[in-house]
Amino acid sequence: MTIINKVSILFITLILSTSVFAKELFFGEAVNEKAMVSISTLLENPEKYIDKEITISGTIVGVCTRRGCWADIASDAKFEKLRIKVRDGDMVFPLLAKGRQAVATGTLQAIELSLEQTKSYKATLAKRRGETIATEDITVAMSIYQLAPIGVKVLD
Repeated sequence: MTIINKVSILFITLILSTSVFAKELFFGEAVNEKAMVSISTLLENPEKYIDKEITISGTIVGVCTRRGCWADIASDAKFEKLRIKVRDGDMVFPLLAKGRQAVATGTLQAIELSLEQTKSYKATLAKRRGETIATEDITVAMSIYQLAPIGVKVLD
């Protein structure tokens, strides 16, 4: 194969891969942009939104590397995010979605943790940050909130 053929193939591959990355991606049903709620508003008073259809938007900051079954969406407030989670295989969020804007419609769900689960969860988070916490000081169980999406649009 000549150098010109190799360069041509490389150039065509780059063009095709760039067009794949630039496409909008759609999963499930159409999103309902009329039901938009900011993530910060939602997390400020999550009980108000439990089991109601809402739409969120933000930058995808994390994606499940195993099955693409969840994605973390950054809030409009610093250091907040909300996970969108589907059953394995219902929607598969690609790793290339990380860093792109997304709009997701679904219902907010609460996962109620026991006190022991709360201690374990908070200890795990601290460990990931390179910190330690005194789990004996944790005396109240917590809830984790996530969106069960029916439709997701990842923007280009």
